[in-house]
Amino acid sequence: MSSFDKIHTVENNFAKSNPNYLKTMFGSTDIMPLWIADMDFEIAKPIQDALQQLVTRNIYAYEFNTEDVFKAISDWNFKRHQLKLNPKSFVQVSGVLTGIGVLIRELSEKGDNIMVQTPVYHQFYKVIESANRKVVSNKLKVVDSHYKMDFEDMERKLKTLNIKAILLCNPHNPVGRVWNEEELQKLVDLANQYNVTIISDEIHSDIVYSKSQFNSIASLDNSENHIAVIGSPAKTFGMQSISNGYLYIANENIFKQVKHTIGSLYLDHGSIHSANATIAAYTKGEEWLNDLVVYLEKTMNWIIDFIEKELPQVKLYKPEGTYQIWLDFSMLNLSDNALKHLVVHQAKLALTPGDWFEKNHIQFMRMNIASPLSKIQQAFYQLKEAIDTGIDPSFDKNTNANDCCSC
Repeated sequence: MSSFDKIHTVENNFAKSNPNYLKTMFGSTDIMPLWIADMDFEIAKPIQDALQQLVTRNIYAYEFNTEDVFKAISDWNFKRHQLKLNPKSFVQVSGVLTGIGVLIRELSEKGDNIMVQTPVYHQFYKVIESANRKVVSNKLKVVDSHYKMDFEDMERKLKTLNIKAILLCNPHNPVGRVWNEEELQKLVDLANQYNVTIISDEIHSDIVYSKSQFNSIASLDNSENHIAVIGSPAKTFGMQSISNGYLYIANENIFKQVKHTIGSLYLDHGSIHSANATIAAYTKGEEWLNDLVVYLEKTMNWIIDFIEKELPQVKLYKPEGTYQIWLDFSMLNLSDNALKHLVVHQAKLALTPGDWFEKNHIQFMRMNIASPLSKIQQAFYQLKEAIDTGIDPSFDKNTNANDCCSC
């Protein structure tokens, strides 16, 4: 039995299982929460030990350790991805979205256009629009059940819409693509041609499955004017509530500009708890991560087999990375409201609604599979039972679509 098989029942205030959140988002609290992208696994022992050492000191004076953090991130990326990074080209921020928000403000003006590749992580919309910039969608296209970048649409919009930045998600959330070197080089070449900066969110870079390989934007030819959001152990090591974010900016002028702004807002202070946990993760956590990826891929293979044999009405876009799966329920031929009722109130599952990622993806849902396999299996048994049973008589066809899953 793997340590990842352990079911945790500890009382907590985690967002994904918070009754108030579940009631607000889904209209029910009697549901299995598989929506927010975090893990149900205990963090690696070296990270626990590093935090415990800090707790038992009982003194919490000012303390900074960014040099060792940046070195740990650089060494990790060289060992894990053969990616050479200069430790002096990192800027610390309080979180990845904070960093992206600062970059958008530094690289564009109010009213400017920022491109995203949809369907995409829903917070991208907020971080762009809250800065009074406009979202331009470069929709991913599906070719042979495989998501790909639409370069023709991209270039047409780069030519005509005065786009200032492309906010890239690699590996992509929610569709699970790990963009290959050829795709990324074509993206960089187009961005250079039209003088557009790429901001690459690479927070899932270490959750990559066999037959796929992560490529950072920082590894490509002529990419020195683009920015990688590389150094956050949050997704890799399950440290969402205790980790910072780190920007890697190879361009010296942009580095100085961004570092000055972040410093002036005191967004680069961080905490020693985050710093020491990050160092422990990147210097001592590889064995744990290797075991995690094997476990997640085992779970993924079980899901693929189950859907093929038991749920052919549901289409799964097999991910190359991340611990999310992207499910298409359109073959069920249910209305949007009926689908939500089936999943939430009959299958009793809290999955992330597809329209969070793009408004016309209401027939899609994202599931987080970073849970014990037995829990994921139970979720699919519940889903199968609900689909086999069909919509129950309690469903009101006149229910407003905004009554659940709309936030």
